[in-house]
Amino acid sequence: MPNRGLAVQLLRMQRMPKMLCLAGMVIAIFVFAIFLSDLVLAVPFEKASWGLDASFVVCAALLGYLSWSTFRELS
Repeated sequence: MPNRGLAVQLLRMQRMPKMLCLAGMVIAIFVFAIFLSDLVLAVPFEKASWGLDASFVVCAALLGYLSWSTFRELS
């Protein structure tokens, strides 16, 4: 019986990096959509700062790419 618990724990440890990569992709998509819509439509923040909107869009795109690349590498 102790081996079953160890096997379940190892399985969870193997899935954790993939889940964190997926969470990074979801967060990147959310941040990208929010700040791109603010940059284009001035919807959520009424274009408070063009520079910050652009930098958040770029950073969200980088986070999405890095998460996707790492997820692909883990698979």
